[in-house]
Amino acid sequence: MAALSQKRSCGQIMNEFGEFMWNPRTREFMGRTASSWALIVTFYVVFYAFLTGMFALSIWVMLQTIDDYTPKYWDRLSSPGLMIRPKTDSLEIVYNINDTGNSGWGAYVAKLNSALEVYNDSVQVQQGSVCNPVVFNIQDNMRDVKNNHKKACQFLRSSLGNCSGLDDPTYGYKDGSPCVLIKMNRIINFLPGVIPSLSNSSITINCTGKTTDTELMLGRRTYYPSNGTVLGTMDLMYFPYYGKKAQTNYTQPLVAVQFHNVTQNQDLFVECRANAANINSNDDRDKFSGRVTFKLRINK
Repeated sequence: MAALSQKRSCGQIMNEFGEFMWNPRTREFMGRTASSWALIVTFYVVFYAFLTGMFALSIWVMLQTIDDYTPKYWDRLSSPGLMIRPKTDSLEIVYNINDTGNSGWGAYVAKLNSALEVYNDSVQVQQGSVCNPVVFNIQDNMRDVKNNHKKACQFLRSSLGNCSGLDDPTYGYKDGSPCVLIKMNRIINFLPGVIPSLSNSSITINCTGKTTDTELMLGRRTYYPSNGTVLGTMDLMYFPYYGKKAQTNYTQPLVAVQFHNVTQNQDLFVECRANAANINSNDDRDKFSGRVTFKLRINK
């Protein structure tokens, strides 16, 4: 028992460790001979090479099912959503008329300027095409060339009238008559159906107050472009959208709404809807399907 309980010296421990690392009698390195190490290394090289090959094969098979031009499950999105510009994280446009800095309406003006750069008439004339209004811009494939480059129709910034920022660089924010841009999310091959009672050539956009009192406090509204109606319009010639790769210069049509005589120092909740026969804007499960709601407050 005394021998078993005897402590080993540091030198003994180091000798045993050195013998474990290399045993000259059995010619073993870390407890294994050269042939044993060769077998285990070969096994793991083959094993991981097999796993790598299986992973690469599965990725290759998956890529064969992907179309470079059309998302695989794009048809699951039946109705496009709406968004506003200037873009805000909380869908709120709140400012003080007397505050022109970055914390006031100046920030909204800067965001609108940035959003409308690609819509400058000079850019659109160079990159876009003049299309026939009122009809869909359907472009078939050329013979055996699938998804050939599709032309994109011009949407001129000047068509936004007083909300273009060309005549009024403050977009009405300085005077308490702000402009808000409405854009529709892109859905490949989506063809909106017109509502004849509203327009025969366009889908329409209208913005109203969430309540009767809010509707009254919003005051008068002007839409650009309106194409002879009292609502905002998106002409059919901007549809369908063929995808970013097939239609590289495509820019979404916009509708601008300018709010006149807004009641100040009040939280006003505005809902803008897209009116089309095949756009569902009443889905309680999707608050952005065919519509968008934002808060407007002008302080003085």
